[in-house]
Amino acid sequence: MTNTSSPRRVGIIGGGIFGVATAWFLARAGVEIILLNDGPLANGASNRSIAWLNSANRRSAEYHALRMLGMDRWRSFRAHRPESHGFLRFDGGLRWKSLIDGATLHETLKYEQGIGYDSQWLDCDQIAQKISGVDPSSIKEGHAIYNPGEGWVDLPSVISLMARELRARGATLVENAGKSDIVTNSGKVSAVRTAAGDLFEVDAALLATGPSVPEAVRELGMPMGDDSPVSLLILTKPIASGLRCVLNTPRAAIRPAVNNCLAIDSGWVERAMIIHDDGSFEYSDETVQTLLQEAEKLIIGNPKLQIDHVGVGRKPIPGGGEPVAGALGGIEGYYVAFSHSGATLGLILPELLAREILTGEISPLFANFRPTRYADDVRAAQ
Repeated sequence: MTNTSSPRRVGIIGGGIFGVATAWFLARAGVEIILLNDGPLANGASNRSIAWLNSANRRSAEYHALRMLGMDRWRSFRAHRPESHGFLRFDGGLRWKSLIDGATLHETLKYEQGIGYDSQWLDCDQIAQKISGVDPSSIKEGHAIYNPGEGWVDLPSVISLMARELRARGATLVENAGKSDIVTNSGKVSAVRTAAGDLFEVDAALLATGPSVPEAVRELGMPMGDDSPVSLLILTKPIASGLRCVLNTPRAAIRPAVNNCLAIDSGWVERAMIIHDDGSFEYSDETVQTLLQEAEKLIIGNPKLQIDHVGVGRKPIPGGGEPVAGALGGIEGYYVAFSHSGATLGLILPELLAREILTGEISPLFANFRPTRYADDVRAAQ
């Protein structure tokens, strides 16, 4: 995989799934790794993700292909690591909410079937027979789309597993490093630096800090679009819900989580967040309780759910919605990873990125997702 010009020491800023998984692929290829994170590993968006493994919705053919490969990589990961079976599942997804703007649920089904995505039309009686844990009476429309190939993953568990292997391979993982940055010299990456000023010399570096990537790139004088909203995820205390598949409904999305917990979020909550002029944000207890009550309606028996904790922060979404991955351009050895679909792309994007860092070869799968596309758009508009 490597060649004579491959970097021998790579610095990575960001301890989420993209940063840690890229480090994991590089370390397995013999590269020395320095990874810096502002807090504990998986303290950001990877810890607040509904982590639904899917390629539902209408999107570009290139993005759909990448997501389908992403799901394939997770299946391979699960097949070879029995220890992952408790935090990586493919028990399907059930939706009675159209994810395509302006489309009915039936139009969504027709579109997905047309592109070969495994989508089935179930009525309430079929749902009661096939899908455990779901209260069919909550499906007011009387039918839903079932995607048997979908699943979910607990990203902090994956990150913990990879971190153990990274340390065993001699990688340096610096947690609680504060706001770290990539140091350049004469148009080339030279080091990564902690907030306290500790320097680690490297041959190349990856910036994988979720929604803060665009700001850092703009400080270098390069454009990058950013549509990242503030989102909220509830993790419940353990409950015997019987739920196995991922639910996407108009008022709540739910998935099983480790230790019989449930993870809950919804798009309407993002719109209910209070954003201040200085960029800080907050949410109301009423919003959290409403989301919890909406989730209770979906589960058979409508059990009372108890909150374990609430995670809140910005959800990474690049401008235009599609991933950003690869060499930044203009600075030798500087790479970025920024995407909304961190769970679904959590293995495939780092795998391809690690190969690019090692060999300089750009995967054709990244052709539409290069960081330079924003500069190209600016030039085209002038």
